[in-house]
Amino acid sequence: MLHDTLRFYPGGDRAVEVELGDGMDFTLNFTVHRQVAALREARIAAIADLIPELASFQITYDPDRISYEDLIREVAAIYARIGADVSGALPSRLITMPVLYFDDQTTDCIADYTKTHPEKVADPDLLCRINGLEDRAALVRRHACTEYWVAALGFWPGLCSLLSLNPNARITAPKYNPPRTWTPKGAIGIGGALCCIYPDRTPGGYQLIGRTPAPIFDGAQRLPAFRDGLTLLRAGDRVRFRPVEAEECAWIDAEVAAGRYVHDIVEYQIYSVARYLDWEKAQKAGARA
Repeated sequence: MLHDTLRFYPGGDRAVEVELGDGMDFTLNFTVHRQVAALREARIAAIADLIPELASFQITYDPDRISYEDLIREVAAIYARIGADVSGALPSRLITMPVLYFDDQTTDCIADYTKTHPEKVADPDLLCRINGLEDRAALVRRHACTEYWVAALGFWPGLCSLLSLNPNARITAPKYNPPRTWTPKGAIGIGGALCCIYPDRTPGGYQLIGRTPAPIFDGAQRLPAFRDGLTLLRAGDRVRFRPVEAEECAWIDAEVAAGRYVHDIVEYQIYSVARYLDWEKAQKAGARA
């Protein structure tokens, strides 16, 4: 839900958090990205960086060039000009990620956790139970039948927060409590209403369902997709997951190791929020029928 007005919170002497609402949905997040895009177009010289998040964004700035009060006045004026209505369009890439569901690495990770937490239900089975799915095959169909919106990046370089764009394909889950001490690189997880891809071996708390062999972070920038940066995904991209078998997954692992793997990326398209909202409404109506 959008707030009536923007809410500003200082983040030390060089940052400000701008909160637009308190929900976790596509329309609110799209409004965040529209505001960030408008600020970039305004080219306010004192702004060093803009970081879009789920329902807010952060601005880092040079306080020697602009005061906190003047900055929030500029931001509020741009927001008033572009409006809070959910409209317009943004450039958006479509990236297809191969996934080996219920792979050995995430299965071993779950098993390692249950050594000290024997009450933990295996992640895929827990997801089936919570979301009313018949079996793991139904979980794969639900997860892979929709595109996901890259709502935000953060917490670890390249770590993405993905929102399902099909309202009938959303999967929800509680997070681990306590969290895991390790997660395989490339693991696919579900936490709350979000999906994520773990860019590296890190601690974590999302329920695991598989692994992608296609990296989303490349510190050495060896692969073609990382020539312009260390991370693959950008806020406003879309992701589609493609199920693969163990043999293809092993082949992709080998291609990545050799520096030859080419990601499946459809370059920038213009993504219309109005067209999406009409489609989403039709999907919800179809589900009710």
